[in-house]
Amino acid sequence: MLVKGRKVAGRGEAMAAHYAFGPLEDDMIIKHRLLTRTTTTRGEPPLKKLQKKFTSFALEIEKDADNYSDCERLAKAFLQELTTFELPLLKSKAVIDANLREKENFNELKDEINRQIIQAQADIKDLKKQLEESKIERQHKEECEAIRRLIGMQPPRSETQKIITDLEKEIAMLEAENTAGSRTLELRKKQFALLLHVVDELQNTIEEEQRSLIEEMRIALDDQKNGVEDASGGSEAMAID
Repeated sequence: MLVKGRKVAGRGEAMAAHYAFGPLEDDMIIKHRLLTRTTTTRGEPPLKKLQKKFTSFALEIEKDADNYSDCERLAKAFLQELTTFELPLLKSKAVIDANLREKENFNELKDEINRQIIQAQADIKDLKKQLEESKIERQHKEECEAIRRLIGMQPPRSETQKIITDLEKEIAMLEAENTAGSRTLELRKKQFALLLHVVDELQNTIEEEQRSLIEEMRIALDDQKNGVEDASGGSEAMAID
């Protein structure tokens, strides 16, 4: 009989079960009980009953007395007990075969589940990749939509072309005005240079005339002074006489 022991764990402790036999010994005991049909605790074990029937039959055969009817009766009892003992064995064999088939089905189901898991992981990986590609594609679409809206806010091409043509004409006019202004400025520069030259010439002429006038005035003053001196000398000579 399998003996079990329990340990009451405190709060926060795991409850562990302690067994009198190890796992291998447990398997051997269970196998022996199944073979000997001693799994119940009530009544005599079936194998022991079968052994007693066989022993009684064998002892009866070995007797020298005329006991044919007793041997036949014990033989029938033994065969009946053997049939009774065999039926659970056949049932156990059927259960074992069913368990083996169930185990094979379970292994096949396990392999199928593992295959499905691997396939699901691959599908998840592909879906993640598709999701990233979809995000990038959506981002591109949003950018294209923003550009389309920005383009839609711009005036028509014909109007833009008209504005460009007007601006080109205005630029040409400004360039022409700039060229004319440059030419006028160059002409004014030349005229101003000529004016400065004329002013310099005029200033030189005025300075020359002023110097000449001053020289003439000086000469005239010198002459006037000499005439006064001469007049003074004649008066003195007349007075002496």
